[in-house]
Amino acid sequence: MELDKIRISDVPWQRLTTPYGRGTELPALLAERRYPEIANLIEHQSTLWQVTPWVLLFLLRELDSREPEQVETEEIRLYAAVAASVGDAGEGEPVPAMSDLLDARYWWPESEEDDDGGWEEGEPPGYDQTAFYSYYAYSGRLLVQALPLFRTIRKGQETLAAEIDGLIESLEALKGE
Repeated sequence: MELDKIRISDVPWQRLTTPYGRGTELPALLAERRYPEIANLIEHQSTLWQVTPWVLLFLLRELDSREPEQVETEEIRLYAAVAASVGDAGEGEPVPAMSDLLDARYWWPESEEDDDGGWEEGEPPGYDQTAFYSYYAYSGRLLVQALPLFRTIRKGQETLAAEIDGLIESLEALKGE
C-alpha cells in the first residue's frame, strides 16, 4: 500500500503501543492538535514506539497544508525529539516498506487484558529487531523528506527560528548518515 493512500482509519491504533499502553486515543489527539500529549505517546526517553511513524505521517501531511505562522512551538519540539531519538537508533535493517508495518503480525492482540504479560513474556508483538528498528528508520525518513517544508516554515516563522534551525540541523545530520 502506498503511504499517500493510507488514512488515519487504516492504522490499527488500538493494536499498536505507546509508552503508556495502546494508541487508541491518537486519532482524536491528532485531530485536536494536542502536541504535548502526542509527543508523550510517540517518544519517551529516546525510545520510539509502534505508533511513531504513523503519527508523523499524518502530522506532516497536515503540516504541509498550513501557513508557517500557524505552526506551534510544541509541534516543532515534537519533531525535534523524534529526530534526536532517530539519531540514537544505531544500525539495523528496516522492513522493506513502511506499509509492511501494517501487517497483523506486528500488532498486539485485540484485548488489552494481558498487555503487561506481553512485555514480560519475551519478545512482544511488533518489537522484534527488524520491526523495532523500522520505527526509527521510517520516522527518520519521513522527517528528512520534510526538510523542504521545515525550511519554508522557517522563512515564514521568525518566532520559532531557533527551534526550527535546531530541527533542520538535526535532520541535515540524519540525511548525511
